[in-house]
Amino acid sequence: MIQDTSEPAAVRADLANATNRHFSRATMLAVGEQDGADGQGGQIQFDRLEFGSPEELMHHLYYSCMRANASDQVVDGSASAAYCPRRFDGWSCWEPTAAGTVAENFCPNFILGFDPERLAHRTCNENGSWFVHPQSGREWSNYTNCIDTDDMQLRRLVNEIYIGGYMVSFLTLIISLCIFHSFRTLKCTRIRIHINLFTSLALSCLFWIVWYKFVVEDPDVLKANSGWCIGLHVLLHYLMLVNYLWMFCEGLHLHLVLVIVFIKDIVALRWFVTIGWLLPVLLVSLYAIVRNSMPLDTDHCWMDESHAMWLLTVPVCCSLLASLVFLINTLRVLLTKLNSTSPNPAPLGLRKATRATLILIPLFGLQHILLPFRPDKGCQLERYYQIGAALLISLQGLCVSCLFCFVNHDVIFAVQCYLSRFFPDVVTHPFLESGQPATQSRDVAV
Repeated sequence: MIQDTSEPAAVRADLANATNRHFSRATMLAVGEQDGADGQGGQIQFDRLEFGSPEELMHHLYYSCMRANASDQVVDGSASAAYCPRRFDGWSCWEPTAAGTVAENFCPNFILGFDPERLAHRTCNENGSWFVHPQSGREWSNYTNCIDTDDMQLRRLVNEIYIGGYMVSFLTLIISLCIFHSFRTLKCTRIRIHINLFTSLALSCLFWIVWYKFVVEDPDVLKANSGWCIGLHVLLHYLMLVNYLWMFCEGLHLHLVLVIVFIKDIVALRWFVTIGWLLPVLLVSLYAIVRNSMPLDTDHCWMDESHAMWLLTVPVCCSLLASLVFLINTLRVLLTKLNSTSPNPAPLGLRKATRATLILIPLFGLQHILLPFRPDKGCQLERYYQIGAALLISLQGLCVSCLFCFVNHDVIFAVQCYLSRFFPDVVTHPFLESGQPATQSRDVAV
């Protein structure tokens, strides 16, 4: 940031007014809506490595604009020609412009929702003064054409997909939890781990719906930056860690069952509860303390990117990597056992491995490994990436509910036994169908 203690008081006042006008809001400018002197209210997206704050970015732009020679206002050699003076409106530098013409500038590339390839304009009146907005009574630059309406519609569509997907997942997870708690035959370690994972996913879906409905869609909440929305941000990231760590516990339990075979379920479940529910408390608390100590990262309900996010990203990446190792080991053990027991191991092994992969990927959360491979912003593939990512993330609850509850053999057996008591003519008891008692599988998902 350039600092000059000898700058005129009028310049300092002009810069301060511009700062107050253009960096006080976090909402994106709606099409046709004018706010303040220039109709500006977009969220600043600045390079934190180059500028410490939006105000430093403002100073840099202001001094870059005003550093030009004041004598460049007359460019056609006519002393009598009227020109509008050079202006910095808080976002763009407007060169001296001949009276009765319209100046154009490329839209700022640091405003969320603006297309930098579009043009903003500013009208110079016949008398050599800039156009004044009739409502605000101040000079006005027209940035309404900068709004990327296609991008805005895409963002709204993606938000609606997230809300709809989370609602569907929440309902299916609640139904699954009711089923798990309703039958005594489903009381085993594997199902208890499923219950914890489903509970964390259901809570996450519920609070993500609240976040999208009452925070993302309400610019006033972002501007107020109240304690409840910050607390909701911290809670969401806590639940995010809980989800990933319980998916890690799913993979770890399956790995232990396949490799160690004999483990004490009570001891294992205690460790899983510690890892799944208590460890995220420490990690998120550390994240909240570190981020709260960084003033630049505490605005807009903590929605902006922050370097403190690495405190959460590293555990998530480690859990995904470990889950990938568990999946590979599960497939290895499965194929090894099939090769030693099956007379025709190759086709059967391939089918079993494919089925296990399709089932275990959503349980371990391994589909999230694909999310970092994001197309470049603005390309056609990004649209499909955004929609695909929204479906992938928001419908995970539906996916695991279907795979590990609705089509689970133990669940189907328990429900069929229950219904056969009340509707014997419609539902046949499983014992009568098979001719022998069914045995419950021991904690192995494939």
